[in-house]
Amino acid sequence: MKSLSKISFLAFILFIGFAFSSCSDDDDNSGTEELRLNFNGLEDLGGDYVYEGWLIVDGSAVTSGVFTVDATGTMSQTTFTVSADDLSNASTFVLTIEPAVDPDPAPSDVHVLAGDFSGTSAPLTVSHGAALGSDFTGATGKYILATPTNDMTSDELSGVWFLDPAAGPGAGLDLPTLPAGWMYEGWAVIGGQPLSTGRFLDAGGADDAAPYSGPNGGPAFPGEDFLTNAPAGLSFPTDLSGATVVISIEPSPDNSPAPFTLKPLLSGVPAGAADHTAYDMTNNAANTNPTGTASR
Repeated sequence: MKSLSKISFLAFILFIGFAFSSCSDDDDNSGTEELRLNFNGLEDLGGDYVYEGWLIVDGSAVTSGVFTVDATGTMSQTTFTVSADDLSNASTFVLTIEPAVDPDPAPSDVHVLAGDFSGTSAPLTVSHGAALGSDFTGATGKYILATPTNDMTSDELSGVWFLDPAAGPGAGLDLPTLPAGWMYEGWAVIGGQPLSTGRFLDAGGADDAAPYSGPNGGPAFPGEDFLTNAPAGLSFPTDLSGATVVISIEPSPDNSPAPFTLKPLLSGVPAGAADHTAYDMTNNAANTNPTGTASR
């Protein structure tokens, strides 16, 4: 009888311990919820950078985790375990680009998408004030073909400058002001190979680079002459007729030699194009702006 009582007592203790353990686990799990993310139009950032989500709770940014996107646009992860309180109290979701090895726990300046929660979801856009602040659908552009950085007149179709001769000359681009973490960049895609014409913030000033230009100074507008230092597979001077001219929006810093996904303006240079003639660019923002949804 004593033996049976001892066994029963031990069984009771084990049962109580198991029940307590189970309750503790339930309490721990009840403190978290799943955040679900869905995106269209994000691109592979390579090995140096990742995307990171942030919940804005009472004005403070709380990370929801990092993920990558492969060459097909597939996310490495779509659900993220976060604090139930943070998720419930979050007013806004923000997506940033961060260094893959990041000693700074705060968000970077490179805000890609953002949106306010309404009920259980937040539609994410580039135009939100916590992202880039514009959808760029009102951007316009003109450019000319010319080679002002040398004294030759036989290669005028080998340079592109984003200016409007009829304006004095004046700026050929009308673009929204970018927030910190972003810059505009011009491109000429020659034979399928994108070549940068330089980065800039102000369309009424020169850009930051002239790797292919000649010895003379260029006009005080974004642009480039393709006269020297031709990359492998190309020869300069060239004829830009049939090439594609692009204005992109680039994260800063940026490790990619190709245009980022945001390409609000582009133009196919006409076959048989004339030099010193203004050509209009097409607004392409609606086709390249990424979008997304955060669901709680």
